[in-house]
Amino acid sequence: MPAWVEQAWTEYSRRLPRELSLELREIPLARRSRNTPAAKARAAEGAKLLAAIPAGHRTIALDERGRQWSTQDLAGRLEDWMREERGVGFLIGGPDGLSSECRSCAQDVWALGRLTLPHALVRVVLAEQLYRAWTITCKHPYHRA
Repeated sequence: MPAWVEQAWTEYSRRLPRELSLELREIPLARRSRNTPAAKARAAEGAKLLAAIPAGHRTIALDERGRQWSTQDLAGRLEDWMREERGVGFLIGGPDGLSSECRSCAQDVWALGRLTLPHALVRVVLAEQLYRAWTITCKHPYHRA
């Protein structure tokens, strides 16, 4: 990842309280050649992504075909997740997107918007939005409605 992605992820994760820590688990891309079908690469990556989510965690797939949430919606969901006291795993697809297995195994499919975004940028937006949602829940002035 470019340095700016690592810096942004680290900055937003550092701002969160200990009880709402972010852990990044990077999954290597599946091997690709000119003859490798995208579906095969997606399936291989999807299996690894699902295996990386600890048992009992809520799973959220990020996909442009999912439901869009406002920042206020996310803040409400974050409060619910914190009350549940179980972890949440976010699935961000590679260059070919997420497998259908990832979307079907997820409890929610969330679209950051209808644009297709590079997974490096999605990582940064996810971290910032989780931080923003948390600031809403604790009435911190970061978010201006």
